[in-house]
Amino acid sequence: MNRPSGKILVALTGASGMLYLRGFLEVCAGVPDLELHGISSAAGVKVLRLEEGVAPAQLTGISRWFAADDFTAPPASGSSDYRAMVILPCSMGTLAAIASGLSANLIHRSADVMLKERRTVVLAVRETPLNRTHLLNMLAAHDAGAVICPPMPGFYLKPADLAESARYYAWRVLDQLGIDVPDRKRWGG
Repeated sequence: MNRPSGKILVALTGASGMLYLRGFLEVCAGVPDLELHGISSAAGVKVLRLEEGVAPAQLTGISRWFAADDFTAPPASGSSDYRAMVILPCSMGTLAAIASGLSANLIHRSADVMLKERRTVVLAVRETPLNRTHLLNMLAAHDAGAVICPPMPGFYLKPADLAESARYYAWRVLDQLGIDVPDRKRWGG
């Protein structure tokens, strides 16, 4: 913990759960020296519009966006200086691509780069129920070095509403990145 925050790549895909993305961005706003860049799949754009009523460029906290089809963007290279990547929410299609090493878009390629460079990739996989293929893909992505972190917030901190619950989940994601959040509540703290 307490490493310098650095630059994080955030990707959103076509899974439901944009409330968690909003909570993540709110929590990140309070972290000093943290810079967020983003990529959205076409399906991610649609789900964000349906669930939150905004386009990716309207999200606060992400200072630079890359097109999902731009394989010349910095995140496509191992020489980029991203410390970690968070895919929130992560669709089962994106999980499958990452698990199999397929780079059909910049999200997949960036995750592949992060894994080959031994950097942290957090996959907020969002689907229910899960079938055997989903579970095997999660295991394959885990074995490749990804952190499987479904948006399953704990309720022991007694969140007042869904937005607070999403922020609590964001704390867990940032824990996986080794980033300490000011005023973060913990069990027994």
